[in-house]
Amino acid sequence: MGGPGPRRRTGVITVKVLVTGATSMIGQHVVARLLDRGDAVTVVQRRASQLKGVTEIRCDLADRNGLDHDHSDRHPLDIALEHVDAVVHLAARVGVTGRWEAFEAVNIGATQRLLGGAKKHGVDRFIHVSTPSVAHAGNSLVGAPAGPADPEHVRGHYARSKARGEQIALATNGAEMKVVALRPHLVWGPGDTQLIQRIVDRARAGRLALVGSGLALIDTTYVDNAASAIVAGIDAADRVAGRALVISNGQPRAVSEIIQRILLAAGLPTGVRHVPSSIAIGAGAVVERAWDRLDKTEDPPMTRFLAEQLATAHWFDQRSTRELLDWQPTVGLDDGFARLATSFQQ
Repeated sequence: MGGPGPRRRTGVITVKVLVTGATSMIGQHVVARLLDRGDAVTVVQRRASQLKGVTEIRCDLADRNGLDHDHSDRHPLDIALEHVDAVVHLAARVGVTGRWEAFEAVNIGATQRLLGGAKKHGVDRFIHVSTPSVAHAGNSLVGAPAGPADPEHVRGHYARSKARGEQIALATNGAEMKVVALRPHLVWGPGDTQLIQRIVDRARAGRLALVGSGLALIDTTYVDNAASAIVAGIDAADRVAGRALVISNGQPRAVSEIIQRILLAAGLPTGVRHVPSSIAIGAGAVVERAWDRLDKTEDPPMTRFLAEQLATAHWFDQRSTRELLDWQPTVGLDDGFARLATSFQQ
C-alpha cells in the first residue's frame, strides 16, 4: 500500500511522510527531524513556505470541493498523497475567538478530507495531532490519563472542533490504515507565538494576571520533545493504533513558576498581580459572549477557558505514553528555559 512503499538506504528505512501545518512551530521541528533521519517529506501549504528539503504542494485543506470533482486523480491533495507511507496532520484553526464555521471548516472538514484521501491512496499510518483540551471540561486533572474526546462538554470552539476531529480520525482506524491521536500539552519554545509571546506581550502591556493562587500544577511540553514524540508515533503506529495519548515533559510545576520563568527568560519583571478565580471565570464568560456578538478577532483579555486553565491543575500520567511510543523527552524544563532566554537575548 502507499505506492512503492519505504525505500531502504544503507540499512535505514526511508519513510515518505506528508506533513500538514508544517510551517507552525511544531511542524517545522517535525519536518527537521524527519529530514535529519533521511525520510522523504511532502508538505501541503496554502501559501509558499521557506521550508528546505521538502516537496511542497499548494492546497487549501479547508476547500469544500476537496477530492470530489471531475478530475479527482489530479487534485493537488491526490498528488500530495501519492506513494505516501504516513501522514502527520498538524494543520488546525487555533485561537480563542472566531466563528464556529471557521473552526469547523479546518478542524473537522479538512480532517475528514485528508483522512478520506489518505485511505483512498493506501496510506499506512495517520498521526492526528490533537490537544488535551478535547477532554477538559474545566475540572482539575491530576496525574490523569488521556480521557476520551468530549465535544459536548469542552470549552470553546477550538476544543470542541478538535474533539470532533479526533473522534472522526480515531473512528477511521483499521487494518489498512493505523490512526493515532497525539495530544501535546502546552507546547512552547523559542519562536512560540501561541503561549510565550502572548504572556510576554501581556506583561509588557501591564495586562498579565494570575488567576487564583497560581499554585495549581500544570505540565508543559518543550517543542523538541513534542516533535520527537510525533515522529515516534509514526514508528509506533502499529501498537498504538486507535488510541489517544497525551504528550508532555512530565514535569508539572505551579502556574506561577512557569509564568515567572517565562518572564525571567524574556528579561521582564516577574511580579504578577492575582485575580480571584471566581471573578476571572465569570468575567471570562461575559467577555466570550461579547466577543462573539461583536465578531471581534483580537484576543480578549480573558475567557472562561483561559481562566479555568490558569486556576485548575492539569497534568498527565506519562508512563503509558512513554512505553507505547518507546519515547522519552530529551529537553528538560531548565534546559528549555535556558534556550528560551538565549533566543530572547538574540
